[in-house]
Amino acid sequence: MNADDAGSGAVRTIDQRSHRKGPDSPPLPEETIGANLARVAAAHPDRDALVECATGRRWTYREFDAAVCDLARALLAAEVAPGDRVGVWAPNCAEWVLVQYATARVGAILVNLNPAYREHEIGFTLKQSGACLLFTATQVKTSDYVAMVDAVRPACPDLRDVVYFGTPGWTAFLERGAEVPAEDLAAREAGLSPDDPIDIQYTSGTTGFPKGATLSHRNVLGNGHQVAEVQGWTHEDRVCLPVPLYHCFGMVMGNLGATSHGACVVLPGALFDPADTLRAVAEERCTVLYGVPTMFIAELALLERSDTAYDLSSLRTGVMAGSPCPVEVMKRVIDKMGMADVTIAYGMTETSPVSTQTRRDDSLERRVATVGRVHPHVEIKVVDPESGETVPTGTPGELCTRGYSVMLGYWNEPERTAEPVDADGWMHTGDLAQMDSDGYVSIVGRIKDMVIRGGENVYPREVEEFLHKHPDIEDVQVIGVPDEKYGEELMAWIRLRPGAAALDPEAVREFCQGRLAHYKIPRYVHLVDGFPMTVTGKVRKVEMREQAVEILTGRR
Repeated sequence: MNADDAGSGAVRTIDQRSHRKGPDSPPLPEETIGANLARVAAAHPDRDALVECATGRRWTYREFDAAVCDLARALLAAEVAPGDRVGVWAPNCAEWVLVQYATARVGAILVNLNPAYREHEIGFTLKQSGACLLFTATQVKTSDYVAMVDAVRPACPDLRDVVYFGTPGWTAFLERGAEVPAEDLAAREAGLSPDDPIDIQYTSGTTGFPKGATLSHRNVLGNGHQVAEVQGWTHEDRVCLPVPLYHCFGMVMGNLGATSHGACVVLPGALFDPADTLRAVAEERCTVLYGVPTMFIAELALLERSDTAYDLSSLRTGVMAGSPCPVEVMKRVIDKMGMADVTIAYGMTETSPVSTQTRRDDSLERRVATVGRVHPHVEIKVVDPESGETVPTGTPGELCTRGYSVMLGYWNEPERTAEPVDADGWMHTGDLAQMDSDGYVSIVGRIKDMVIRGGENVYPREVEEFLHKHPDIEDVQVIGVPDEKYGEELMAWIRLRPGAAALDPEAVREFCQGRLAHYKIPRYVHLVDGFPMTVTGKVRKVEMREQAVEILTGRR
């Protein structure tokens, strides 16, 4: 073992294999979410806690803590018991944040529901979680939430009540809190433990029904706190959150990272819009900006072609995560948006979410080409997917992680929990990674995304990174498609920069010739305006492959 002191922030080397343990500092917050918020609010009562740009509403920490307590007492009046599941189904709004913290204060388990869900999905998740109460919007764009809830409610026997944000029902529910003395809430909180389950996050998955990753106070508060620590947050930071709150990126890395440090959460809009985001950064003087790569790509495009000048001089740091970040995009974010200390984070819902992150003092090369090194209090390794043996550094394999951040399990599904989490507590991520001798991790791709062309393994991420260097390409995704001769061939879905000339397969091949191995050069090129996406900004390659097969079949 390396003699470096773990507490100094160094990473301990287990051996020359791809296996690392993070440092033991900074310490994890050993308290519940409610206790943490109360302590921070007492320390920073007059600082901004939450700003909702769409409505102009804002709360200081004193006001935010009081509003959370009012809603928590209303939950007690509604006879919500510890361990009861309470759903929230809405795009980003202040009420969403209040529900997150109020449920934590009474020991209820928040069930985060994707705003993109339709009747089938909302019915399944409400029933599978056994939610007794649902907070929801009435409508999002053309989606009628009221009609969908009415349709599924008869099949959800545990659902006692539905409260719609922005209606008299929401106001009436809040007023019920006056019936409950503050002492009752204090007594409830005193009986809670940091190890209690506090959140169910449904993962989309690629087949079958979604699984409810169940997370504790320690899981999510600890991870949010550590992600913010790596960025060097203080109570003076202001965090712009265009990412969805229902996802760990928003509610954990954003909300809990901010409130554990006395920082301010700024919500630029209900749904992502690049103009709203840049305007929020400029007007609220945000120092931190979060986003998935597609969000940053949209913001960069707007900056480059808009007549509006956005003052982004307050920006210092942030996180780009959620899907692999193209190196060229990271460089442009640093150069064009002034985010000199921006970090890259890697994680998954089942690990609360972050396991690795780049550091602010990492070289530019480290920050653009890797997802950093192991997080504090976390252990990672890269293993051979077949044998399970830890591979030497520099060798691709499956990334595994364990520690405080690994989920409690999938809600009411022990058999499915045992699939990714082994007997020793290692979470098998399904991601192909490579670790260098200094412990920095690069994500090569998904095990299921790897293309085998004529016996050669091709990692789409490598090809995507290369094609991002083309001056006319704004974004690109590479997939494998069936081929009679080679088994699989590569197909590049390309979104061009505004004003760029169309690219044909021959032009792409010419750009790659002599710079990529011949078997890594895409045979097919498909020009698109966008990619099939999840609401969190992840590209749905499964759907792309299905569409690609139809496109190619039509060409034959």
